[in-house]
Amino acid sequence: MEWSREWVTVRASIVLTFAVAVFSILVGLLHIAGVGVDGPLSAYIPEFVRQAVGFTGTLTGFAMLASGYALKRGYRVGLYSTAVLLPLTAIQGLLQVSVVSLPLVVLSTVSIPALVVNRGRFTRTYRPSPTQLAAGTALATALAYGTFGSFALREEFTGIDTLVDAFYYTVVTASTVGYGDVTPTTAIGRMFGVSVLVINVAAFAVALGVLLTPAIEAQLSKALGKMTQRQFDLLENHVLVLGYGDLTEPILEELTERGTTYVVVTDDEREASRLSDRDISVLAADPSDVAPLETVRIGDARAIVVATNDDAADALSILTARQLNPDVRIVAAATQRENVDKLRRAGADHVISPATLGGHLLVDSAFGADSEAVADEIMEESEPTAKESVDGGVPGGDVTEGTNGEDAEKSER
Repeated sequence: MEWSREWVTVRASIVLTFAVAVFSILVGLLHIAGVGVDGPLSAYIPEFVRQAVGFTGTLTGFAMLASGYALKRGYRVGLYSTAVLLPLTAIQGLLQVSVVSLPLVVLSTVSIPALVVNRGRFTRTYRPSPTQLAAGTALATALAYGTFGSFALREEFTGIDTLVDAFYYTVVTASTVGYGDVTPTTAIGRMFGVSVLVINVAAFAVALGVLLTPAIEAQLSKALGKMTQRQFDLLENHVLVLGYGDLTEPILEELTERGTTYVVVTDDEREASRLSDRDISVLAADPSDVAPLETVRIGDARAIVVATNDDAADALSILTARQLNPDVRIVAAATQRENVDKLRRAGADHVISPATLGGHLLVDSAFGADSEAVADEIMEESEPTAKESVDGGVPGGDVTEGTNGEDAEKSER
């Protein structure tokens, strides 16, 4: 049932958007090639309009593919662009007045209500970096220079009569294709053509590199279980989860429910790749090494959680973390009860034994006693000092951000 609800909501909007994109591209190509069966409105639409709409419909389809990808990533800009493109594809389908375009009209119309219903699901914001903005501005400026410059010097060229001709010449020159249908006839025209070629080729190269590199880097990082450098630079007041064990998933679920920013550092590449596939911030590296902890900005972390199945490895991670940030609050889980004191001596502020806690709670529940009171008592015993139990821990904040009663409820669950 949960899968069905999810399908009817977010997945429906995404799948419908991609379907409209594919239909728009195919129908546009068919009409450009003159293939299709005339519909009932074909007598009222001029042929050149139908061909022009077929061309623009193909372009709209490619734009819709980009919008669908943005929706898949949860970006709100994808919602806005899709909301604009869906009515446009429906209108283009009507103007194409062909039997093959009718499914496009129907699909576009059906997709609009689905998008409206799920509009609250797409909340991620996209903020281009200053470098990306500069590259995009440089590209637009280079195209404008070539277009308006060649139009102003149209007397020095053959084949340039309108702004469309000037734009065509600029794009053909920038792409180094050079069909030869538009050529300069004077020295001024030739020198201007050289400047258009150099400026636009450089602008295209820089823009493609700057705009595509983050996407390529993100895909490579995802495959390798790593974060991008930009993501590292934005980390602040976050929680570090060092290692991966049986308790990691409940810890991540709790941090997600609280809306806390966190990063997992683990040397288990299989788990790192799996977490990355779920869009969880993860760095595939040894959590006991200095370099990875510095990379995830341990100096700006609010707290550290260490809870794997290997107490010895956890102790090394705690020692390294404490050395790099003496003030951060470190919470650890001891797999073996006899290692509680060892982890505390390694530098953990708060050490919990899940086995001890679970055993007390199970027996207490079996005899019908108040399990919350037992949990409070065990939590107090696990604190290193009475003062930290009262004050809520050392500087750096408490991972649980709640009272002992709230901690007990979380542990009981």
